[in-house]
Amino acid sequence: MKPIVSIIMGSTSDLPIMKAAADFLDSFEIPFEINALSAHRVPEQVADFAKNAAGRGVKVIIAAAGGAAHLPGVIAASTTLPVIGVPVNSSNSIEGVDSILSILQMPSGIPVATMAVDGAKNAAIFAAEILGTSDPVIAAKLVAFKKDLENKIVKANQELSQVHYKYKV
Repeated sequence: MKPIVSIIMGSTSDLPIMKAAADFLDSFEIPFEINALSAHRVPEQVADFAKNAAGRGVKVIIAAAGGAAHLPGVIAASTTLPVIGVPVNSSNSIEGVDSILSILQMPSGIPVATMAVDGAKNAAIFAAEILGTSDPVIAAKLVAFKKDLENKIVKANQELSQVHYKYKV
């Protein structure tokens, strides 16, 4: 089995956040890989990874980074694959704001889809949506996933209807 999604993070300290992406992809039976690659510590390896990812069968890259968060943009500069950036609120981050801006403010021609701070699960869902445009099995799983989200809200409102307050109407 070859990975079709690649989860890349600046260091393994991002793994507790990125686990949500891995868990979602695993639950959807989407083959993926996870690697640590630093845009600042191993820039040649990052460039090689990005240039060779499509040739290895990867279709979407999820790249997480904190602080200056250059990893998603550096990867996007070296590939035509969709790159989804996950800003991480790391120990060297300013509550993730610097990471968001580093990923979000890409120059014209080098787009990176940017998730919320620590938004790894949404990155995986978005990757599945990209893949689902050409894979009916993944598309069907997404329909079921969205229906489950809807059912949770319906159930929550049913439960809220049973909560009593003196002035609740």
